[in-house]
Amino acid sequence: MTTLTQTVARAGAETAPRRVRRRLSGRIASAVAIAIAVLWTTPTFGLLLSSLRPEDQIKTTGWWTFFADPQITLENYQEVLFGASSSSGQMMSFLINSIVITVPSVLFPLALATFAAYALAWVPFRGREWIYIGVFALQIVPLQMSLVPLLSFFSQGVDLFGVQLLPAWDLEGPERFVQVWFAHTCFALPLGVFLIHNFMSELPGELMEAARVDGASHGMVLRKLVLPLVGPALATFAIFQFLWVWNDLLVALIFAGGTAENAPMTVRLAQMAGTRGNEWQRLTSGAFVSIVIPLIVFLSMQRYFVRGLLAGSVKG
Repeated sequence: MTTLTQTVARAGAETAPRRVRRRLSGRIASAVAIAIAVLWTTPTFGLLLSSLRPEDQIKTTGWWTFFADPQITLENYQEVLFGASSSSGQMMSFLINSIVITVPSVLFPLALATFAAYALAWVPFRGREWIYIGVFALQIVPLQMSLVPLLSFFSQGVDLFGVQLLPAWDLEGPERFVQVWFAHTCFALPLGVFLIHNFMSELPGELMEAARVDGASHGMVLRKLVLPLVGPALATFAIFQFLWVWNDLLVALIFAGGTAENAPMTVRLAQMAGTRGNEWQRLTSGAFVSIVIPLIVFLSMQRYFVRGLLAGSVKG
């Protein structure tokens, strides 16, 4: 009787998730999801159409009138990217600066967080639990609270790999990028270590022990065994960090300045919105240029991103 009761109770408990899954995969739920997706992408679609319309049409009619009188031009993008004057755009140099800032600001914390996460997960040493708790606690520290201490730290004339980091106002050219890389790396490490550590700690301990018995060092275990298994977690953090750095304005404005020599696209877009707010054709094309690369990165790594978010959520 007890076994029969437990079986019936277990069957009843299993029907609830199935019922929710069936409702979420039904026609009504699918229709609601499609409607939300259309509403979510409508502003971006309107931005794309506006960036391709002539200036007189943008300033006199809405983007939805494009279908009644379709006219397409690339003059807006040419003016924004390669304009002769600074007031017209000249965003190509800012676009290159964004790439130069973003790529190292993703690779550096990704590499450091991977090493730290492996050490905290599989290298036994005294106090590693307290270090992990400290890393977890650092995530609640607002970025704005770290700017002044970081500037004070740099102002002492830190020499990193032969590059004098600060005073920031005394540096020119590529040396200014080092400051932005250093700042973004510091701000990204707590989340990176926490996220990657959670994936590494779920790997089977027997797998690690077998590799150690076969004589593999920690470097070999990390390179040949762990990294292929935590690839989705690395991709997830890389996407998060890429989107954060690419869309950042505060850190870039403080550590890179506002000139075309060092500043990213977000700084230039803020300047255009403030000084050329009535030039809608430039703002729309400039805004769409700024979202193209993150969109390509996200779509190309989407499957890894989804796998990274879902890894560890189900067992078996």
